[in-house]
Amino acid sequence: MASPLTDLEKRKQISIRGIVGVENVAELKKATPRDYYFALAHTVRDHLVGRWIRTQQFYYETDPKRVYYLSLEFYMGRTLQNTMINLGLQNACDEAIYQLGLDMEDLEEMEEDAGLGNGGLGRLAACFLDSMATLGLAAYGYGIRYEYGIFNQKIKEGWQVEEADDWLRHGNPWEKARPEYMLPVHFYGRVEESKEGARWVDTQVVLAMPYDTPIPGYMNNTVNTMRLWSARAPNDFNLKDFNVGDYIQAVLDRNLAENISRVLYPNDNFFEGKELRLKQEYFVVAATLQDIIRRFKISKKGSTGPVSFDSFPEKVAIQLNDTHPAMAIPELMRVFVDVEKLDWDTAWAITKRTFAYTNHTVLPEALERWPVGLLETLLPRHLQIIYRINQGHLDGIRALFPGDLERIRRMSLIEEDGGKRVNMAHLCIVGSHAVNGVAEIHSNIIKNDVFRDFSELEPDKFQNKTNGITPRRWLLLCNPGLAELIAEAIGEEYVKDLSQLQKLNELVNDDAFIRDVSKVKQDNKVKFSQYLEKEYKVNINLSSMFDVHVKRIHEYKRQLLNCLHIITMYNRIKKNPKALFVPRTVIIGGKAAPGYHMAKKIIKLITAVGHVVNKDPVVGSKLKVIYLENYRVSLAEKVIPATDLSEQISTAGTEASGTGNMKFMLNGALTIGTMDGANVEMAEEAGEENMFIFGMRVEDVAEMDVQGYDAMTYYNNIPELKQAVDQIQGGFFSPKQPELFKDVTNMLFNHDRFKVFADYEGYIKCQEKVSQLYQNPKEWTQMAIKNIAASGKFSSDRTITDYATEVWGVEPTDLKIPPPNEPRKALEETARVLTEK
Repeated sequence: MASPLTDLEKRKQISIRGIVGVENVAELKKATPRDYYFALAHTVRDHLVGRWIRTQQFYYETDPKRVYYLSLEFYMGRTLQNTMINLGLQNACDEAIYQLGLDMEDLEEMEEDAGLGNGGLGRLAACFLDSMATLGLAAYGYGIRYEYGIFNQKIKEGWQVEEADDWLRHGNPWEKARPEYMLPVHFYGRVEESKEGARWVDTQVVLAMPYDTPIPGYMNNTVNTMRLWSARAPNDFNLKDFNVGDYIQAVLDRNLAENISRVLYPNDNFFEGKELRLKQEYFVVAATLQDIIRRFKISKKGSTGPVSFDSFPEKVAIQLNDTHPAMAIPELMRVFVDVEKLDWDTAWAITKRTFAYTNHTVLPEALERWPVGLLETLLPRHLQIIYRINQGHLDGIRALFPGDLERIRRMSLIEEDGGKRVNMAHLCIVGSHAVNGVAEIHSNIIKNDVFRDFSELEPDKFQNKTNGITPRRWLLLCNPGLAELIAEAIGEEYVKDLSQLQKLNELVNDDAFIRDVSKVKQDNKVKFSQYLEKEYKVNINLSSMFDVHVKRIHEYKRQLLNCLHIITMYNRIKKNPKALFVPRTVIIGGKAAPGYHMAKKIIKLITAVGHVVNKDPVVGSKLKVIYLENYRVSLAEKVIPATDLSEQISTAGTEASGTGNMKFMLNGALTIGTMDGANVEMAEEAGEENMFIFGMRVEDVAEMDVQGYDAMTYYNNIPELKQAVDQIQGGFFSPKQPELFKDVTNMLFNHDRFKVFADYEGYIKCQEKVSQLYQNPKEWTQMAIKNIAASGKFSSDRTITDYATEVWGVEPTDLKIPPPNEPRKALEETARVLTEK
């Protein structure tokens, strides 16, 4: 897409000399690709910094309500190209790099992914930051600067092997350390009661050092901040040991404090009640709330006279991204009551008006429940506060439902079964003014099922906010060919208003447009197949359908169902090699949590099946199976534009939303899926006839849960299913270890919570329809265009606009902050105009 910064004057801003940072061209020959990457990154960063400072000055002048997005994960991926696009610098940079005889893509490959997240939840947080800046909201992302992000996955002999993700080893040009804002965080100790109230004493202190990353909006000169905290030991940490002579141990013990920000827990949809994880969760909220209160106190309008917290909810909105930052609720109460000396009721009213909570899962194993004993040791004052919150909450329930002990038990923040635990979701609901799910179907499940008691009590508190993705990264950046084609057809405004894609419906029967869309897809497939051939030493059939299933490996996402389909296709080819068969390249990728035995076995099974299929001469180029190693944001940017068929096949009622499904839809892939998560709304937008929907609905699953699910019935009545399962069980795919997959088949027969066999037949028949349509390229592409045209709802700009107006009480603006080269007066004038509005 043409950049507004392609004129000569702008190009001069990024001269070759400026990019490389040297006067002497002879020195260039010594530079490595990484040197060039850093030179380019620093040049682009220079263009960011002026706007970043300007934005903060603008917020100081206008004193808007600020939004704080608290998340233990921000899955940012790479920053360079995204920044160039959002600042409108890409053409100028491309030109300069080209003149140096360098390849821009090679430089971009030098950048490490910032993999500070597991999957959907962390990537959603990253998309939200992009949208909040693009919509001109005064918003801040707060999290942890993990030294090691999500592990690097290697596949060795078909097994997942984890390697540490040392993403900072070459340095990070996009962050700025801010030691002047370092803050203390307390742990352990005891509570002392006095006339003045409770005091938390004898604590161990860890320092939180902030690192700021600029977050540019799209072409609006707004640059917001993501502040990530890193743990540091204070200088006097454990120096009592030094007094008895063990100086070495005293210094080594500093690691105990600094371990807090060492590594991201690689678990997705699974709660692990480890002390270090609770430390991480409290560390980020304690530092963040100090920062929020400091900013509130020094804001322009709050800087005269004594501080009153009455206006706090008018100036501060805090969004909790799942329950991980739930300790923010008792921590804000502790600060208000113990430090700022507010009375309990006032503090509680302010706290509830400040917080909102997003729920991301209904899987019971994912819900956080912290043991009371652990909280008592680590955060004794917070446990007292949680008990008091619970007391007030249950008093209210008793008054409304006298004698209903069962309801009181269900709604308590403290669970008694199997040891006392604090239910963090209940704490979030009670301590927030708004609770939302992330797709319509998911929000209904949490309202009518998981948190039914709470929604009956306060129905207005529960909302839906269907997730979205940023079109900047997930179209402009990863699929420039398609982005350009759309811009030529309907103009460039769609980038900030994705609903304009509806205009493409007028081109569904336009032969030239159909041909162009098809060509873009084919070009993307060629490019991705070159990557696959280089990385995996396989020959890809370019006329084959690219059938892609990439996401975290989890039983509920049902990679096993896909695997059974691969085996069924294989068996059909073997049975009748001369029959017409629509060729497929099946690409599966994703990481399994290191301790999740079944997920790792599923990876091994898929690779074992692939090994047999890919080596069979009878199959040849009709079917290929590739396990995509180390799936991450930068790899998603390669595979999604090349995909023909997107697999979204979770058991109905288990996937909260999904956002991968939206990325594929926007990039012209067709979806095969169940009526789960956001698939339901995708079908509403595009029409069910333009997706491949199969399988049980939520009510069917519920009915089966009542009646009981009998896997053997399906196994005995569906010959192709029986054949596939027998092959897995009998060692056909693991001849040297015939028993290798016994626990997989045992799970499928005896304790499959996600009912793979029940949806097998519907899935296979639906896949036959997919193959049938793929034989008609024109109709396939027309359906793809309808999907692209219907994907406007799934922009994170729409999601954030809904949060802003319905939860946070702020208004998005298309106002452009004056750029740094304009005088300060222009900034003040824009601030005045906005304030008067």
